[in-house]
Amino acid sequence: MRPDLDPEQLDRYSRHIIMDDVGPDGQAALLDTDVLVVGAGGLGSPVLQYLAAAGIGRLGIVDDDTVERSNLQRQVIHRDDDIGRPKVESAREFVTGLNPDVTVDAHETRLTADNAADLVDRYDIVVDASDNFATRFLVNDACTLSGTPFSHGAVFRFEGQVTTFSGEGPCYRCLFPQAPPEGTVPDCATAGVLGVLPGTIGCLQATEVVKLAMEYGESLDGRLLAYDATDMSVDEVPVAPDPTCPVCGEDPAIDRVADASYDGRCSLADD
Repeated sequence: MRPDLDPEQLDRYSRHIIMDDVGPDGQAALLDTDVLVVGAGGLGSPVLQYLAAAGIGRLGIVDDDTVERSNLQRQVIHRDDDIGRPKVESAREFVTGLNPDVTVDAHETRLTADNAADLVDRYDIVVDASDNFATRFLVNDACTLSGTPFSHGAVFRFEGQVTTFSGEGPCYRCLFPQAPPEGTVPDCATAGVLGVLPGTIGCLQATEVVKLAMEYGESLDGRLLAYDATDMSVDEVPVAPDPTCPVCGEDPAIDRVADASYDGRCSLADD
């Protein structure tokens, strides 16, 4: 735990500190937490924005993409002047401009089976803000195998979903054993997404991370929230451990990320 907060931190985080449920100890816990955010796009933008503002001490950002004009409708940490820049650099500039307390690790790379385990091991909590099934399964496997809690979010047109996997309950493969066949689920580039929707889901993910960092409240572990902006409805779907899950089940077939394929159906490597 960090020593006493300095006068600038007492001022910056005063609205946290006056809360009995947070206080100086809770804020110190946030400052001592390292979080890896996979994706600096629609979901990653609000996640990074609010985690930086909350005082998460170290943020790692993984993304190999550059800013495009079509991103700006929803990826709110990037500006028109950032078009063509690596998203990790634009994101780092935004975070450090918002809160100089935060250390930023910019990983300008795609998360792969070769680097996932090493990257995940450097952080306390992971946020899956990716936009494809291969990365989601890779985040799940790397986090589940290392016991690292992670928040998952996804958006599509007017709908979004969010849940948390603590490493002690079900994992993403318990919910989705395999990815759908390639081409059967359109992505945002072909189906579109309501610009404000990632903000809603990303803020929920950031909330989960803050609670995990402070060890406060009840997370979404074992529950998935399905949100529909069309009629402002939220459904809660229970997520139970799958005893046949290849990662967290009774007889796991995946002991390391190299045991799985992260192309196509994201199945076992020898399938």
